[in-house]
Amino acid sequence: MTANDGEQLSNRTFDNEDRLPRVPLPTLEDSCARFIEWCAPLLTVDELAATESAVASFLKADSPARTLQAALQEYGATPGVHSWLDEFWRSRYLGRRDRIALNANFFFLFQPTGEGQLERAVGLIAGAVGYKLKIDDERVAPRLQRGRPLSMLQDKYLFSSTRIPGTVIDSSRNPYSDDWPGPSQERHIVVFRRGHMFRLDVIGPSGRLHTLDELASGLSAIMAAGAVPDEPGTSVGHLTTKARAEWAASRQALRDLGPANADALDVIERALFCLCLDDLDPKDDLAASDGLLHGDSGNRWYDKALSLIVFADGTAGLNGEHCNLDGTTMVDLTDALLAASSAEHAEQAGAAAQGDPVWAPITFVLDDALRADVQAAAKSFADYAANTASATLAIEGFTATRAKQLKTSPDAFAQMAFQLAHKRAKGHVGATYESISTRTFHHGRTEAMRVVTPEVVRFVETMDNPDADAATRRAVFRAATDKHVTRVRECQAGDAPEQHLWALQMIQLRRGAQLGVTEPLDLYQTPGWLIMRDDCLSTSATSSPNVQFFGFGSTSAKCIGVGYVLMPDRFNIYLSTPRAVSEQMYVFADKLREAIVELEDLLAEETAA
Repeated sequence: MTANDGEQLSNRTFDNEDRLPRVPLPTLEDSCARFIEWCAPLLTVDELAATESAVASFLKADSPARTLQAALQEYGATPGVHSWLDEFWRSRYLGRRDRIALNANFFFLFQPTGEGQLERAVGLIAGAVGYKLKIDDERVAPRLQRGRPLSMLQDKYLFSSTRIPGTVIDSSRNPYSDDWPGPSQERHIVVFRRGHMFRLDVIGPSGRLHTLDELASGLSAIMAAGAVPDEPGTSVGHLTTKARAEWAASRQALRDLGPANADALDVIERALFCLCLDDLDPKDDLAASDGLLHGDSGNRWYDKALSLIVFADGTAGLNGEHCNLDGTTMVDLTDALLAASSAEHAEQAGAAAQGDPVWAPITFVLDDALRADVQAAAKSFADYAANTASATLAIEGFTATRAKQLKTSPDAFAQMAFQLAHKRAKGHVGATYESISTRTFHHGRTEAMRVVTPEVVRFVETMDNPDADAATRRAVFRAATDKHVTRVRECQAGDAPEQHLWALQMIQLRRGAQLGVTEPLDLYQTPGWLIMRDDCLSTSATSSPNVQFFGFGSTSAKCIGVGYVLMPDRFNIYLSTPRAVSEQMYVFADKLREAIVELEDLLAEETAA
């Protein structure tokens, strides 16, 4: 494997990690200049003036921000620290105190295979275990982006990784750590069936994957053992839907009841992954997507990094926990899972006949208080899910291939359609987040990009100006998409302000007294900071031929979450928002369909000329 510059790269999964450049730490001046540029299109004249004034104070030579920047530089240079963002990521994901189910976890709906539930589940087990064994041996080829290797670090967190709730901050229990050196040696998964939990050894005594027939036999036995739904108040998985500090208290209460519960938690937390066998027979893609994002919480362990979910009719997908994993890593896994047949997966994994796999129920000792706790958690999450509205859109005829034929970036086209639809649905341009991968860096993850630019504002205003002709509309569209592509590249290069400024704020919260920075900094109370980060649209894309729909919950009381799959053969979108404002989401969906057709026709006139 050779990089664009001729550098010889390793084909081993993790060997290139230390060769990757570190995420650059922007200067205060650069981040503040970009911050003003990014927030300005969302502000009134007075709001912008107030923001600029606070930024000027933030940048003074004697500003406390200089102390925070120096502390961040020092932290980034500390031995053993891989990036100035290391603590930021830990605080951002593990520090959130609300529920992660629906609010933070995400889902993929896989392409159908025509298999039934049992056959599909067996194939997914074989594919997942085979992928895990390849990672263990570093036989998963490093991914490349425009000839440059990407960080593969997240592959270490796919299997046997579990988020652990904490009172103040969560932790993450992972292999490849000081407490658990090297890859996981576990052989079991956790299977959920009608609220019951079972341990299933998918890797046998020989250290090899069980055969497909043996796995099917083990799953069949589990399905029979779990045929009767659980008794109310006994499905402990419901507790993983609670706000984090509340779940931490419940987890401690479980452990306090005796060693049997501690052992049960240990089995779950060390398992390779969860397999959830649901009774749902989804009537359409929306029902399947909702089931993957917030289905039967008694049949889930939302803290697990990877949960493979198979519905009654064989429809399948996954639910991913976000603290160590981003969508791009889950895409790699998904593509591996669906790249071969079950038989091919078993052969590639070296499956060997070893007799029926060992399985056993996982049971908890529960007193009346914990049973009531489980029931209350189940009801609370069911109510929360019921108060979330969602929709799926399959845009017929428009694809990534079509976007390229029209000489435009597929992602930029999608984002401009979102902006135009939002303006027409709600009457204004609103703060829009887009996740941008930064895996070209050492331990890279994502960058927060803000989509609204002056060019976007001109574009949406011109599109609804009856005096603007087609040529003018195309010109403002091209200007907006060009700016979008430029900003994406800046974010990919680490030239973005939000996470840098946010990291400084987090340092003050953690170490302000120690550093002598105790007074709140005005920048973080400005209209610019607050409005730019108050999402009207929270967007993220995935690119895989094996994913039908991808999605997540909204990020605020007014936000529409937009997960989209724009591929050469399709453009599918999953929307979610609080039910109280759902009418705006449905109007947005209608306006989005119209906007896509309108923009395609507008560009087609140019290419046909």
